[in-house]
Amino acid sequence: MSEEINFNPLNIKIPVNVKTYTIEKQREIFEYLSTLEEHHKVAYNIAFDHLGSSFDILRSNGFKEWTKTT
Repeated sequence: MSEEINFNPLNIKIPVNVKTYTIEKQREIFEYLSTLEEHHKVAYNIAFDHLGSSFDILRSNGFKEWTKTT
């Protein structure tokens, strides 16, 4: 069984395809999502709901900006 990050403590929706990413990429996504302030979580959930299965966190503006600062 491959290692997997537990996103449940973040209490936000996670795209199903995240489980297919490498463990390193999952850690990076977890770290990004754990830094979101409440109003950013609301915006994230709206985007997730509206885009459905086409939502890709790695292509989101927030994630791209965050990776530039880390």
